[in-house]
Amino acid sequence: MSRYLLRRLLLIVPTLFGILLLNFMVIQAAPGGPVERMIAQLKGNHTGAAAQFGGGGGGDLMGRPHSSHDQTGYRGAQGLPPELIARIEQLYGFDKPAPERFALMVKNYATLNFGDSYFRDRSVVELIAERLPVSISLGLWSTLLTYLVSIPLGIRKAVRHGTPFDTWSSMAVIIGYAIPSFLFGLLLVVLFAGGSYLEWFPLRGLTSENWADLSPLGKAADYLWHITLPTIAIVIGHFATLTMLTKNSFLDEVSKLYVQTARAKGLTERQVLYRHVFRNAMLIVIAGLPAAFISLFFTGSLLIEYVFSLDGLGLLGFEAVIERDYPVVFGTLFIFTLIGLVLKLVSDLTYMWVDPRIDFERRSV
Repeated sequence: MSRYLLRRLLLIVPTLFGILLLNFMVIQAAPGGPVERMIAQLKGNHTGAAAQFGGGGGGDLMGRPHSSHDQTGYRGAQGLPPELIARIEQLYGFDKPAPERFALMVKNYATLNFGDSYFRDRSVVELIAERLPVSISLGLWSTLLTYLVSIPLGIRKAVRHGTPFDTWSSMAVIIGYAIPSFLFGLLLVVLFAGGSYLEWFPLRGLTSENWADLSPLGKAADYLWHITLPTIAIVIGHFATLTMLTKNSFLDEVSKLYVQTARAKGLTERQVLYRHVFRNAMLIVIAGLPAAFISLFFTGSLLIEYVFSLDGLGLLGFEAVIERDYPVVFGTLFIFTLIGLVLKLVSDLTYMWVDPRIDFERRSV
């Protein structure tokens, strides 16, 4: 076990490196980087000031004058002096070759130095530390409630397969599967957050303005008051898949020979279900836990964060991509990847805890 755990932990390092390298190469090929963005702003808002630099000649992103054979250069830079473009490139670190920039980024990331945001005048660590509690709150509560709802419901549907309960609950599952979380969020806002009807819950943030002045019990109540609607919206939009996965997994296990043998020995249905079927059926559910948490942690909560005005990592990463704020993009990517790899390791360890017959260390020899 210890050797397997050590190998998995060491494997995280090259995996992170490979993911960063792949995304860095994609970023280099993507048009409209921060240099081009700044040049476009200068062209649109400060053409008069740019003209003072002598600007009819223009230049490319490396500060070289345009030549007659330069057909692929950034045309938005035409009219700006090469000196100004060179200063913009130096400001964003694009005055260095791409391999040197990547090597410097890896060196800094090894010490968890993610640099500074291009457009927010703050360090990436500060931005992530500020947004991380929001995303963790949504991810943990949503994952916990999704599993608490889906697993008992899936087991119940498997036990009562073909009954009216199975039929009516399947309608709820279909609705939850068909309607995305953010639409449920909008509906909850309209119904319960002062949109058109009731005003039982707040619309913005995870805490009230006077949160610091509240008692510990009051802080907990205020936090739960704010997080109720976004969590419900995410759970409603994600419980359907896990419910059907649980049901189908249990139905598959119930039809196997060892279940018939357990029944022939005189065990009750409850003993058969929870002492034999449960352990085997839950393996596939446990396998999907890391992916489910990451989905809820990032993509699943992105629009929810927007609907309920929550400043989480999902919204931060999305805004950074739109703004071409590369330090924030790579910083959030690093955090999400690291969390995903750690959760995958936790999933494997949980596998062995649920079913001691599974031995990853022996299989890897």
